[in-house]
Amino acid sequence: MRRFSSVLLLGAASLALAACANDAARYPSLARRAAEYPQPPPPPPAPAPQPSAEVLGKLEALVARARSADARFRQNAPGAIARIRAASGAAVASESWAEATIALSDLESQRSEAMIALADLDAIYASERVAGTDTTAIEFARGLVLDMVAQEDAVLAGLRGALAS
Repeated sequence: MRRFSSVLLLGAASLALAACANDAARYPSLARRAAEYPQPPPPPPAPAPQPSAEVLGKLEALVARARSADARFRQNAPGAIARIRAASGAAVASESWAEATIALSDLESQRSEAMIALADLDAIYASERVAGTDTTAIEFARGLVLDMVAQEDAVLAGLRGALAS
């Protein structure tokens, strides 16, 4: 009897599997599709166009403007430092405190000139980036001006702290 039930079970399983394979149109083929074959790599993108001569000229002018402001900043920084040291411990609104504040304001004004050049560089960068132009030269110019401004910011922060104490 046991053998008969095994044969019967084997027969029923065969019929069930045959029923599944009967409707081949309903199921997708297991053959490889075109997307499953190796594809060649896409071609490299075309290089971005270089900035125009006009843009490069603007970059040079803006970096020169920032360098000029930085040179004035560095020239006036020792005098401002001396005035702020002289005002150390002086009362607010005293003559030495007022002179130190004016000297600090002059330095901040020169830093602002460098920041204006940086803002113009940022506008050129954004415009050229949107246009799909190579921005390497612009990024280099921005880096130069950012370094100048960062050094000026460090000096100003120290001077503000010294004036406040």
